[in-house]
Amino acid sequence: MQAPDGTAYEVYGPADAPVLALIHGLGLCRHLWVPHIPALAQNHQVLTYDLYGHGDSSPPPSEASLTVFSDQLARLIDHIGISRASVIGFSIGGMINRKFGLDHRDRLEALAILNSPHDRGDDAQRQVEERARSVREQGALSTMDAALARWFTPDYRAKAPNTLQLVRDWRLKADAESYAQATWVLANGVRELIRPTPPISAPTLVMTCENDSGSTPAMSEAISAEIDGATREIVPKLQHLGLMEDPGAFTTSILRFLSERQIGGSVDRKA
Repeated sequence: MQAPDGTAYEVYGPADAPVLALIHGLGLCRHLWVPHIPALAQNHQVLTYDLYGHGDSSPPPSEASLTVFSDQLARLIDHIGISRASVIGFSIGGMINRKFGLDHRDRLEALAILNSPHDRGDDAQRQVEERARSVREQGALSTMDAALARWFTPDYRAKAPNTLQLVRDWRLKADAESYAQATWVLANGVRELIRPTPPISAPTLVMTCENDSGSTPAMSEAISAEIDGATREIVPKLQHLGLMEDPGAFTTSILRFLSERQIGGSVDRKA
């Protein structure tokens, strides 16, 4: 399906169930969530969509920013008649859902922030900005090999070449200019999210993997420290795309968090 602004999306699960909106990471697409949907959609309506310029979605209507991506989600849930949703975001998606939580507080039920960056410090920030410049100057695949080494464990890379090729294919499908802009948003958007005033107030789960070098456990601790009552979990051993290596480690924690917080008991939809 496609919304009026060109956003490609799909909806799974019971139509009268509480809504989970899922945001994929940079250079990926909504199909990232396919292994997670059977568990999540048992008792929730699950919305997946492609960020502007990714997958089957049109390029952004203006220069990409966290605000542009946050407003994309707000327009999408308006389009399908949803008043409130719990929003699960991976990597840049975990930046976008935080921005959504700041800009559209009345639309947010809960947050799950997965493997998402925060204050990197000066050296790491320079490295991320250098990668963004490389994408701008040399193309989307200029950083691909190094990214796959950061994202997947060595054992998984050796035994799952088809998954690595799938990730490459997703990146190639992204619109080149949109991807370059989104790479810069990933690099610089964290500055908008550090110690926001007022802070995010929704129930929040913050997760990352033990060996995620770009969205470290220390970053997850810092994110959770800035959100009152946030729950933090670290998945052992895995790297940035641990949610592809072991989807169940994430869906189990997300569903437990929603259940323990008693989130989604009522469904609020627009007339």
